Amino acid sequence: MSRPLLCLLLIFLIVPLTQAQDRITGSLEATRSEVLAVNGMVATSHPLATQIGLQVLKDGGNAIDAAIAANAALGLMEPTGCGVGGDLFAIVWDAETQRAYGLNASGRSPQNMTLADLKEKKLDKIPALGPLPVSVPGAVDGWFTLHERFGSVPVADLLAPAIDYAERGFPLTELIAWYMHRSIPTYMARGFPNVRETYLGQNGGELPDEGDLYRNPYLASTYRKIAAGGRDAFYRGEIAATIADFIQEQGGYLSAADLADHRSEWVEPVSVNYRGYDVWELPPNGQGIAALQMLAILEGYDFSQIDFGSAEHLHLFTEAKKLAFEDRARYYADMDFADVPVDWLISEEYAGQRRAEIGDRATVYEAGEISAGETIYLTTADAAGNMVSLIQSNYRGMGSGMVPPGLGFMLQDRGELFSLTPGQANTYAPAKRPFHTIIPAFISKDGQPWVSFGVMGGDFQPQGHAQIVMNLIDYGMNLQEAGDAPRWDHTGGSSPTGDLRNEGQVRVESGIPYETIRGLLDRGHEVGFTRGSYGGYQAILRDLENGVLHGASESRKDGQAAGY
Repeated sequence: MSRPLLCLLLIFLIVPLTQAQDRITGSLEATRSEVLAVNGMVATSHPLATQIGLQVLKDGGNAIDAAIAANAALGLMEPTGCGVGGDLFAIVWDAETQRAYGLNASGRSPQNMTLADLKEKKLDKIPALGPLPVSVPGAVDGWFTLHERFGSVPVADLLAPAIDYAERGFPLTELIAWYMHRSIPTYMARGFPNVRETYLGQNGGELPDEGDLYRNPYLASTYRKIAAGGRDAFYRGEIAATIADFIQEQGGYLSAADLADHRSEWVEPVSVNYRGYDVWELPPNGQGIAALQMLAILEGYDFSQIDFGSAEHLHLFTEAKKLAFEDRARYYADMDFADVPVDWLISEEYAGQRRAEIGDRATVYEAGEISAGETIYLTTADAAGNMVSLIQSNYRGMGSGMVPPGLGFMLQDRGELFSLTPGQANTYAPAKRPFHTIIPAFISKDGQPWVSFGVMGGDFQPQGHAQIVMNLIDYGMNLQEAGDAPRWDHTGGSSPTGDLRNEGQVRVESGIPYETIRGLLDRGHEVGFTRGSYGGYQAILRDLENGVLHGASESRKDGQAAGY
């Protein structure tokens, strides 16, 4: 039996088993009702991190303080997706000024590594692992930049819960244990130094299982130094020297000067109006405007006449995605190095031009997939009206495999996403930010905050954002239903790395009916099935009329939304 037919048979067999249990009220596709509160809300991908953020709010901290504390905890509790070796992006809704602020806390490539250096190594792309894809980790500076502008509780107090858990241990969740079993042996098989000592040495030397108490005293020590010495303790002190020396010993180029020169950047979020709601994303080097481009195209269709999850719904969505991702490959890059026509790309006029290219049949075009990596997303809200949408990642799960000795974390491999083809927007250059996949999102209406949300998952993220927005606005789902509804993921799209392949497939979750699959096949789409590429979602909605916060997480991850 061919692989496509086998995938379709598997979908058909599993569909009847995928509904939620017999709920008394609400959608049968939802795993639970929304979480409701009035004083504060935190939604993260780990229940213990959620509780840490919530306690910060209860103790008088604001949404920004809670987000920093929760992210620090996730760097310990979900090392398979994030940590202080990675980057950070955030959108902050400030209650005082009643507007959204964007933070780009992504790091740059080494100043002493050139395109010629990489070409001399006979590379056609930057490798996924090892020292060459390592760019400056931006997360710690992101914390302090957020805190300097909006924070109210000392950073040392915000790091204290994560330090305590790192020293005393915490029970490993099912999903993170599964990811660790997949990831850590791969790094050790490659012979990368310090992996075993950092991730297994304090836990009996064995891979931990669900429910095992897990410790990372090296990370506790690093956090203590950051708590005492601020961001300079990471970027200019002993930690920076350890990182730089280690990477250069491994044959890489990252230097102490690269770390010392790093800075985060406040950026203006950009938006499109989708049926009266303003959807906000950050401009490149991230891919957030791909979601805006998709929504601008899709606004031209009347989805009140198109059923959710129907073949027409998925067909129009997929074709809009293809068009947006073509532009993603052509234009998205560090805007200090490339002229990215953001305003034009998200304009109504351009959306109309692109919409005219969509027909009744699937289009075929050059395609290339970027990533299948893990990430964390969290969102917080406080009683004063502040809200934070924050995403943080190492890329490709745990990252590059480069673990500096005694520090307790792995460095990211974002540099892999540079192209090595001269003349492209995302072509490698020294001190340049690579194209980035992780994106936070926000929705406002009539100048007032509404929903802070994100969907983790590499290439899927813009698709996930657009699906959530449509679920909420076009299909009237509540916050929990919008995240639990079945998803689909189109793979393929011209890649910023220059890695082009003739490939494209609509991969559907098992909740998508066979009638839809058949309709997609009739339109010329290839349809398939995959595991774990549909992202992970957290969200908070602020009901200004009733003064109530709505929180949501989902069953695809270990997350939790909680309020008080």
